[in-house]
Amino acid sequence: MATTHKLDSNGDGEPFCKYPKALHVEMESNGGPITKFETSGGKTACDDAFTMGKAINEGKTKVIYDVKSRIPGRCLVVSKDVITAWNGVMKNEMEGKAEMSTATNGAVMEILNNAGIKTAYIKAVSPKSFLAWKCNMIPIEWVARRIATGSFLKRNKGVKEGYRFYPPKMETFYKDDEQGDPQWSREVIEETKLECGGVKITPNEIDIMEKATVSIFEILERVWSTKDVNLVDMKIEFGVRTDTNEIVLADVIDNDSWRVWPSGDKTKMKDKQVYRNLKEVTASDMTNVKKNYKWVADQLKELNDFSTTSQDSVHVAVVMGSITDKDHCKKIETACGKFGISCSLHVSSAHKSTSDTLKLLGKLEGQSITKPTVIIAVAGRSNGLGPVLSGNSALPIINCPPVSDQWGSADIWSSLRLPSGLACSTVLSPDGAALAAAQILAQHNFAVWGKVRALQLINWTKIKKSNDSL
Repeated sequence: MATTHKLDSNGDGEPFCKYPKALHVEMESNGGPITKFETSGGKTACDDAFTMGKAINEGKTKVIYDVKSRIPGRCLVVSKDVITAWNGVMKNEMEGKAEMSTATNGAVMEILNNAGIKTAYIKAVSPKSFLAWKCNMIPIEWVARRIATGSFLKRNKGVKEGYRFYPPKMETFYKDDEQGDPQWSREVIEETKLECGGVKITPNEIDIMEKATVSIFEILERVWSTKDVNLVDMKIEFGVRTDTNEIVLADVIDNDSWRVWPSGDKTKMKDKQVYRNLKEVTASDMTNVKKNYKWVADQLKELNDFSTTSQDSVHVAVVMGSITDKDHCKKIETACGKFGISCSLHVSSAHKSTSDTLKLLGKLEGQSITKPTVIIAVAGRSNGLGPVLSGNSALPIINCPPVSDQWGSADIWSSLRLPSGLACSTVLSPDGAALAAAQILAQHNFAVWGKVRALQLINWTKIKKSNDSL
């Protein structure tokens, strides 16, 4: 009889990243795999009891099982304690590899999901497995490079190691172990006319995956930079979800997927290249490789923990000249929340309560020493608030006047025509003002930066698809 376990979750169905002791073993006492999991009691559509079915695919480092539940279109990805290189020519058992891979991938995917990138990842199920949306994989490996190294140097004689690509360099490889994953040009991909899960891979889909690859790389590059680690290059894959026909980031991103160099120093590399470089594999070598994988998993856990709790690390203060502008300001507050930015509302008139306005400004400047802050000034008729704040503060000031239908064309000039020495910008829409603040604060918070970059990708993709629909 299959053993049943209950997953820990918060009210939103997200895992707490802790597991019952029984789940630390992927096999039941009779030698077969655990086949049933209860709902974790969450409220999301992804959080549902399921029964594990047959294996539908097995690779060098993982097995994918079908999942039977109330919600269709999902699968269970179970990692193996195996490390390989050169398409399986090198292969070694590495105790703990499955858990470290699952932890690393889970942290990366949660960071990307939190940013707004569409992925196949749903949630962790156990230390060695995670639940994902079932996909028809597109057999192309997308590689983004910031620094020239490795195989790129062999294919591009004359390029010195360390050459930096701006923007990241894109390369594509056809997934075929027997052929050694040959490099394919953009033109070859187009002319092959791939079709996956009923979706034709046209130039439009190729554009979208290229753009997404660069965006994903840049988001993770920012994440790693906070630890003084250079993300040198990275490979990813996309798939077509079987339930929605959407193209999403699929497969896994773990320490096999990239090169990471602490302090930009190649000799300190922590990725799978350390294993690839081994002439002979000794027990001591494997201990060192395992240590590197553990280090990467630990760093990513810390970074993911920060990305989900970083809302209080940056701040927007909305100062309105009158309480009658509250509804306008609440829209700004809501928009800031979407970027994971804390927001406070204040009422202070530069005309009627000047000393209180300057006192509030002094308080916000003091708080900004530990919490980077942007001020959004909301005043319509005769806007003196934004200019007064700008003339007395080094903090960025954004005007967002609630323009009226009757006097808007006249009132707006008080926000635009400023005395010399002032530099407060003006953004008319609440959403736009919040975005402008987010772009400033993104320099201090990688989670905000990721949300801004993902939003730009979403907007770009919408335009691309709209044009294609014509």
